[in-house]
Amino acid sequence: MEDVMLPILIVGMLFIGLPWLIFHYITRWKQSGTLTVQDENLMDDLYETARRLDDRLATIERIIAADHPDYRLASQSAPDRDLPGRDMPDRDYRREDQDPIGSRRR
Repeated sequence: MEDVMLPILIVGMLFIGLPWLIFHYITRWKQSGTLTVQDENLMDDLYETARRLDDRLATIERIIAADHPDYRLASQSAPDRDLPGRDMPDRDYRREDQDPIGSRRR
C-alpha cells in the first residue's frame, strides 16, 4: 500500500502543490510592487507636514533675522533646501485611474 501512495503523493505535490506555491508568491510579488491607497494617503500627509514645517522654519528664521541683523538665513546659504514645487500650486500626482482626492480622504 505504501508503494502506491508514495508515487501518488509525489505526483500530486509536483503538479498541484508546486504550481500553487509558485503562483501564490508571484501574485504576492505583483501586489507588493504597488502602493496602496493608505500608503498614498500617508505620503500626501507626510508631504503636507513637511511643507508646513518648512514654512514654519522659514517664518522663525525671518523673525530671528528681524531681531538680530547679523543672523544669516539658512535659506540664503542653502538655496536647494526648499521642497520641490513649493512655489507652485498643489498638484495631483496620482494616476488617472485612481479615485479623486475627495473620495479617498475621510
